[in-house]
Amino acid sequence: MALLEVRDLKVSFDTPDGAVRAVRGLSFDVEAGQTLAVVGESGSGKSVSTQTITGLTRGATVSGTAYFDGTDLITADQSTLRHLRGARIGMIFQDPLSSLHPHYRIGWQIVEMIRAHDSVISKKDARKRAAELLTLVGIPRATERIDDYPHQFSGGMRQRVMIAMAMALDPALLIADEPTTALDVTVQAQVLNVMRRLQQQFGTAIVLITHDLGVVAEMADEVVVMYAGTVMERAPRRDIFYRNHHPYTQGLLASLPTRSGERLTPIAGSPPSLISLPKGCPFASRCPHVFDKCRTEAPPLADIGPRHQSACWLPVQASEAIAS
Repeated sequence: MALLEVRDLKVSFDTPDGAVRAVRGLSFDVEAGQTLAVVGESGSGKSVSTQTITGLTRGATVSGTAYFDGTDLITADQSTLRHLRGARIGMIFQDPLSSLHPHYRIGWQIVEMIRAHDSVISKKDARKRAAELLTLVGIPRATERIDDYPHQFSGGMRQRVMIAMAMALDPALLIADEPTTALDVTVQAQVLNVMRRLQQQFGTAIVLITHDLGVVAEMADEVVVMYAGTVMERAPRRDIFYRNHHPYTQGLLASLPTRSGERLTPIAGSPPSLISLPKGCPFASRCPHVFDKCRTEAPPLADIGPRHQSACWLPVQASEAIAS
């Protein structure tokens, strides 16, 4: 049994215009020490799916299962989820300023988080642990900077503080939601190195939510490609980059900058409304290889190779010819 097993996760929100089907039948596994990247455009359901399995989408209609080390997170009560979040499941959000309280010192916030899950530890020992964590994630003069406020840190340093907080109790699973989006390339590389080093040291599993395929190439073992709330393709990293099948995956890769300076190739059109989804494949209106069946029947997520699945009616041989 994998550390995290998600099966047929569905999440919807009621609105005056109708139900928004944000996640539609998501399934994946994450093994201990493995990094799973979840990629896709904004609004594809990446963040909603991980927020749901940690109990952070109140008011949503949820079905499916998400077993973390034998506990179903979907049916777990709030007390169980509060115990797991922070202690066994660490979380890093996209904007550290929205996660760090601006009126409290960095060290105080880390100490309070540690003591919330470990009532035995003293404030002195928790503060010592906080300083060790800040040093571990590469913050210089940690024993001095532990008493600084969030606004006194740069964006990259604040993100490192969030990593330190997330790793404070050596969680088995780390969920990182767009952890490098607001950072420049140099700082981004430093943050990814910190995450990778901590993973190697503690054997932590990582679910990495991102739209940056460069980050995926550097960090991921397995990749889930999402579009319009559902999985388009799921495969090991090398297959996604070199033996991909789905036209949406190919479109994402074609939009990457190249060293040769060629013009970027954007994906034409816009994603469909999650309130009134099309009858067939959700990508049909934007797909350059669409044919009649795509508009009338939604393709299932089917095996096309070892640990490789794709939701597309396009034959594998035809897809390989297009990709080449």
